[in-house]
Amino acid sequence: ARMTSSQNEAHPPAARKLSSTRRWQLTGGALLIAVVVVLIDQGTKVWAEATLTERERIPLIGDLLGLQLAYNPGAAFSFGEDFTWVFALLAVAATVTAIVFAFRVQRRGWAIVVGALGGAAASHAGDRLFRDPGFARGHVVDFLAYGNWFIGNIADIVIFTAAIAGALLAIRNDTERKNET
Repeated sequence: ARMTSSQNEAHPPAARKLSSTRRWQLTGGALLIAVVVVLIDQGTKVWAEATLTERERIPLIGDLLGLQLAYNPGAAFSFGEDFTWVFALLAVAATVTAIVFAFRVQRRGWAIVVGALGGAAASHAGDRLFRDPGFARGHVVDFLAYGNWFIGNIADIVIFTAAIAGALLAIRNDTERKNET
């Protein structure tokens, strides 16, 4: 059924129903991105554990960027080291939330953001749940040393980038909504 112009006005583009094929393409794309992020993040962590040490930093760009193995029981900048189990729960909750959103996403940009965030959260959840020193107390493997500030991993880069992309998409969506009214 075709919408008339008055029906179009009543149903802005974001509210229109997507075909089931398009919905599955977006969902499948988001879930595929998540799997790729997990594989890349976990693969680089396996490489880092096999190649790097906690004692030696290998400079890549002078003192600005290097490679050094670290095990992080906390969040960013080792914040909350005594609450690893809380970060495990948060990572699992973020993963479940991303999966739910993957089935509801209506735009390609959001599918990419949701998939990337879900993959990064799932990878961190895997570290927290299954790495030493034990279940729900696992330490995240980090290996990208940023000066003397902190050491991170690929999932951290994905979270940062996807958060910026999500903010830009939200601003764009808000601007589009205001222009429609």
